[in-house]
Amino acid sequence: MSQAMLQKPDFYEQLPNAALSNYFRSAGGLLAEEWALLESIVGAIVEAKEPLTNKAIILRLIQQIESTRDVVKADIIRKTLEIIVDHTQDDL
Repeated sequence: MSQAMLQKPDFYEQLPNAALSNYFRSAGGLLAEEWALLESIVGAIVEAKEPLTNKAIILRLIQQIESTRDVVKADIIRKTLEIIVDHTQDDL
């Protein structure tokens, strides 16, 4: 697990659901870039005093993927978006 992940254990508790939190915890350093992106998005949402929900995270990721021209960054954003969507329950 990377040093950055170990320094902010409270960040796991900020995530909107336990499944998402557990997924990133178990991935260790394998998802370091996705983790860093998610951490920056969550930080921006919290700083803006907006409700921290999966929907808010997904919307920010979509905004980022639409605005980037960097193919590598777009791939990281896409992978992060897939992880969030995979760990978000459907509305009933």
